[in-house]
Amino acid sequence: MNVKPCVHRVAYYESDQMGIVHHSNYIRWFEEARDELVREYGVDYRQIEAHGVLMPVVHVSCDYKCAAKYGDLVSIYALLRFFNGIRLRYAYEVRGEDGRLMVTGSSEHCFIDALTRKPLNLRKRMPEYCETLSRLAEQVNGGKE
Repeated sequence: MNVKPCVHRVAYYESDQMGIVHHSNYIRWFEEARDELVREYGVDYRQIEAHGVLMPVVHVSCDYKCAAKYGDLVSIYALLRFFNGIRLRYAYEVRGEDGRLMVTGSSEHCFIDALTRKPLNLRKRMPEYCETLSRLAEQVNGGKE
């Protein structure tokens, strides 16, 4: 993947008694990497929420290849695979220090109005963020599903 990873050292509390990372933590790491990716491009979720826009997760998946363990240094990669102003989809990879693929995953989100909880088109509410997210998706695969 040709993006800057979010680097994370596995903490003790993220592992079970065997020292293996609990599966729920990978979803948290996806969020951490997703937040870092868009922040690098000038998109801050706090600013989006200040405009009355929320971005709930509507789907998430995680495929485990091999386990991360307590103390491991992992790199979490996030890519914006699709964006159309209403929905967006990210793809993720978690890799070990040796580059070994440990986990792949994806998440899909939509934009909703914070008050009405109804879907909205971000192009109408925040066109400047739309442009940035569109460029980010275009860099990956043309932004097409």
